[in-house]
Amino acid sequence: MTDKTPWSIRTLGGPSPFELAMMLLSLISVFIVLIMTFGQVGRETYRLLFFIDTLICLIFMGNFFINLWRARDKRFYLRHHWIDFIASIPAIEALRIARVFQILRVIRLIRMSRSLLLPLIKQRKQTTLASLLVAMVTILTFASIIILIVESGTEGANIQTAEQAIWWALVTISTVGYGDYYPVSTIGHVVGGIVIISGVSFFGVISGYMASVFVAPDEAERQERQHAHKAELKSELELALARMEANQRQMEQTQQQMEQNQQQMLAKIAELTAALAADAKNND
Repeated sequence: MTDKTPWSIRTLGGPSPFELAMMLLSLISVFIVLIMTFGQVGRETYRLLFFIDTLICLIFMGNFFINLWRARDKRFYLRHHWIDFIASIPAIEALRIARVFQILRVIRLIRMSRSLLLPLIKQRKQTTLASLLVAMVTILTFASIIILIVESGTEGANIQTAEQAIWWALVTISTVGYGDYYPVSTIGHVVGGIVIISGVSFFGVISGYMASVFVAPDEAERQERQHAHKAELKSELELALARMEANQRQMEQTQQQMEQNQQQMLAKIAELTAALAADAKNND
């Protein structure tokens, strides 16, 4: 039976990996909103921040509907998590402050939990997926922002718009390297190198995760066979012990019977001896 309890409720003594991932994305989103509201940024930088914030909102909305679908009591989930849906609506600045409540809720879960590492260790697959999600959004966010700020004021640069910066970050982190957009400044080269190394590590983790997904059923089947073999050996051992105990009880009963027969024989011999003695005395 599939467990339909949402990840936020199925916590092992604390917040789940996806709860922590949403908290980290909420922190990034709040940071972006603060820059958009109070920072003196250019038009293209503002558009880039808006695109990134919209992407994060789509992730929030997807997480909300997935948890809603997995929830057993959907009304209960809506009553306690409606703020998550409000915070995931993009392009409405008045609703973005609701993401602070997401952060506060997860912080409260962390404070109530006895251990933060235990749920992450026991839910390794979710931890891997959550880490990959946060890493991808973080790398794309900071790489595109930095490269746009650095390259927009450099002579001969071809990364001048928000779309170009996002496209360059996607192409670079995937190590495809189309070459249509590329940094020309020294700082841009450094940022590009960091993104390439991060991308190699990122997709290396994805490859390992996918391998574990395909290997996991075989491993589970092997463990199941081992458990079945151990259970069979245990059953045979218990049967052998039962037989030994039955044989021992039978031997004890046989020994008792022999002792009783021996006692009866000794008593009979004693009676015969006494009878012979009496007969001999009478004859005398």
